[in-house]
Amino acid sequence: MSIITNIILIILGGAIPSLIWLYFLLKEGSRFPQPRRVVALAFIAGMFATLIAILFEQYVFAHGLSGLRSTIAVGTIEETVKFALAAFIILWLPVINEPIDYVIYLITVALGFSALENSIYFIHAMSTGGVAGAVLNDARRFVTATLLHVLATSAIGFAMAFSYKMQPWARMLWASGGVILAITLHTLFDTLIIGKGVQATLAVLLVWGGIVVMLSIFEVLKLREDKSLHIRTH
Repeated sequence: MSIITNIILIILGGAIPSLIWLYFLLKEGSRFPQPRRVVALAFIAGMFATLIAILFEQYVFAHGLSGLRSTIAVGTIEETVKFALAAFIILWLPVINEPIDYVIYLITVALGFSALENSIYFIHAMSTGGVAGAVLNDARRFVTATLLHVLATSAIGFAMAFSYKMQPWARMLWASGGVILAITLHTLFDTLIIGKGVQATLAVLLVWGGIVVMLSIFEVLKLREDKSLHIRTH
């Protein structure tokens, strides 16, 4: 297999799962259209966050952190870096002018993060199990790890959305609570998924149960936005 073919497979393997969920997200939020260039910027910011997180994680592992402590460290690093990049690159832009925008763009950053992370795992799986093994691993991550990033980071988005009209100090508290919840969800998933049998099943249930709750809250937020828009126009 040529180098070019490998590169194409790696790019597709990383991007496809995230792009499918991104399409679903934008369809769900279609009543609140977002500029494509800003969506693309958020996605790229998420990919850049992956590289930064890897550097921090390598530092952690190099200093002998292992077990539960390393799992907590990874969750903390990844969720904090995703939020930091989103805040630095996206969340201050003028297009962020409605509560629901925070959820959409933070999830988009999470999907960009997952896209590059999936590519890295795709390379590893392809080197050990060939293309078939890499595709199987990609499919597994499509319904687990990718959604875990969406679920965890959405907690921060919802915290910022529901505190949109509060005082700055209160918004900071809500955002901090969102980050803590994101880290907790991430750590819990990583702790369960490395187990076998019941533990791995619980990890999948955590993600999919959480996604159902997330979509329900997203619908509540959309109804609030519609009601607010109706009041402003009458």
